[in-house]
Amino acid sequence: MINVCVIGLGYVGLPLCLTISKKFQTIGFDINKSRINNLNKKKDVNNEFKRSEFDNRKINFTSNISDIKKSNFYIICVPTPITNKKIPDLKPIQKSFETIARVLKNGDIVVLESTVYPGVTSNFTNFLEKKTKLKNNKDFFVCYSPERINPGDKQNNLTKINKIFAVNTKKKDVINCINKVYKNFCKKLIITDSIKEAETAKVIENIQRDLNIAIFNEILIICNKLNINFPEVIRLAKTKWNFLNFQPGLVGGHCLPVDPFYLAYIASKKKFKTITTLAGRKTNDSMENYVINFFKKFINKKKLKSNTYKVLILGLSYKYGVADKRNSINLKIYDKIKTINKHTTAFDPFVTDKIFNNIKNTKKLEAYDVVLFLSRGKIYKELFNKLQKIKPNNILDPFFYYQ
Repeated sequence: MINVCVIGLGYVGLPLCLTISKKFQTIGFDINKSRINNLNKKKDVNNEFKRSEFDNRKINFTSNISDIKKSNFYIICVPTPITNKKIPDLKPIQKSFETIARVLKNGDIVVLESTVYPGVTSNFTNFLEKKTKLKNNKDFFVCYSPERINPGDKQNNLTKINKIFAVNTKKKDVINCINKVYKNFCKKLIITDSIKEAETAKVIENIQRDLNIAIFNEILIICNKLNINFPEVIRLAKTKWNFLNFQPGLVGGHCLPVDPFYLAYIASKKKFKTITTLAGRKTNDSMENYVINFFKKFINKKKLKSNTYKVLILGLSYKYGVADKRNSINLKIYDKIKTINKHTTAFDPFVTDKIFNNIKNTKKLEAYDVVLFLSRGKIYKELFNKLQKIKPNNILDPFFYYQ
């Protein structure tokens, strides 16, 4: 019998946990006791899942290690942040493997889903062998299957995406077990025996996107400096068959601003200093100041007097459709503008803070002298269209999201 334990119940782990538990007995493990208490009450503070989506599941949420001893299929979905010095912080993974080492037994399968640099899975496999005296690919099996969940994306959800799965064994019972679990929640399972290659494939997915957004951000700034119509430039460029159409904007969250440093770190260990890999970071990080300067120029152009005008900022979470404000450049911009003008408020229907998701903020758009759009999505587009009809000169759309 397959008993699954998902370690880490954030934006990646919880969707996985709820999906797997439709068919398999599943334990959701997290060291955050408050998170566990909420989930046992069918409450997701990230607003990704409704109470009804917890129903009819073979699931138990816990922070007690003794509760996971009977599990035999462990999936690790913990964060992989960076330190203040921009180097990988693997402590969450370390703690996860330390937990598994206390309960690991013959026949167990361990899958790491967190985004890492190449070689991390192997390092922690060695850790398990030393701690347990068991042998990988003989007594237990460590695999790597990088997560591809896109928070807030209802179209490309867990069951509709392809999944990479790296396992270095040819044992049929192990492969069959993996297929039984993973083929239930992905469109297609791409199996490889190359774990380092799978780790690298994952990390470059986000690096590539970071770089593409960065070049569009830079083109946007150049167009503004030269007084060139950016939307028209992109409209014309898109007519070429192989033009890659990205959108400029704020890059926050826990993947794109982090993953380039993971690959750059391991490359530096081989005495190679990356150039392109980190090239997008400086540009994308600078967009905070770009927006602030854009705002100040707008205020000066309208000749608005200090602390007498009202500002509404739309979009606080790091991306549209999610409640997560951690690593959000949007929030940093809000905080800075708040210091410039005390009559500044914000609206984001997805965040849990009542002060920000209060619909009263948008009932009278004409009451605001400046409405700053920091996010792109259906709800904000409707507000943009409404404002266009009543006070178009109050719109501040620095990334041309709606033009």
